[in-house]
Amino acid sequence: MSKENLFKSYATPGLLGLLIFASDFLNTSLFGFSEKNFAVWFVLSLLCFASGWYIDKSLGWQRGGRVVFAVIVSVAAVSILMITFFAGYFNAVEILTENLILYSLRNIMLGAMAFFGMSITEVINTRRDTELLTRKVELYENEANVAKKEAEIIVKEAIVDAQKIVNDAEASAKNIMLQKERIENELKEFVMTEKELLKRYEEK
Repeated sequence: MSKENLFKSYATPGLLGLLIFASDFLNTSLFGFSEKNFAVWFVLSLLCFASGWYIDKSLGWQRGGRVVFAVIVSVAAVSILMITFFAGYFNAVEILTENLILYSLRNIMLGAMAFFGMSITEVINTRRDTELLTRKVELYENEANVAKKEAEIIVKEAIVDAQKIVNDAEASAKNIMLQKERIENELKEFVMTEKELLKRYEEK
């Protein structure tokens, strides 16, 4: 894989990691969206979904899944470290463990949206492949039916031809028997005539 393709393939996972990491700064002095949390989360989720869609297109399900999982784990680890050291900035001084869990769930949820985008892509591709295979099967079945009908026609024609050959052979055999009987009768008549001639000759 060239450097350009490598950059294109792994730039989207980097963007996904950045989006997940950016969610940690919601409702802080950097990104204060307390009145519009739903809209911001919806946009972030949509962007993560689109990132997962493109990751599946560029890296495939197996490699892309491993990459997305690695991004989620690494961003969650960095977030936990950052929130632990800067708890005051993230308003996580009290009950630090619960806040760490909540921030981790944020990261996991956005990562799950990326997996959801990948899954939708796979479902669409599988659906398209299934329809293509179904059409091929129908085409093969139609061809098999046509071949079966052609085979039946050939068999019927072969039976008719065989019957015709048998009838011709029987007719030829009858003709030969008739000719044999005629020749035998002629020979008998010839012998009888010969005997009469010899008898007459002896009488003279």
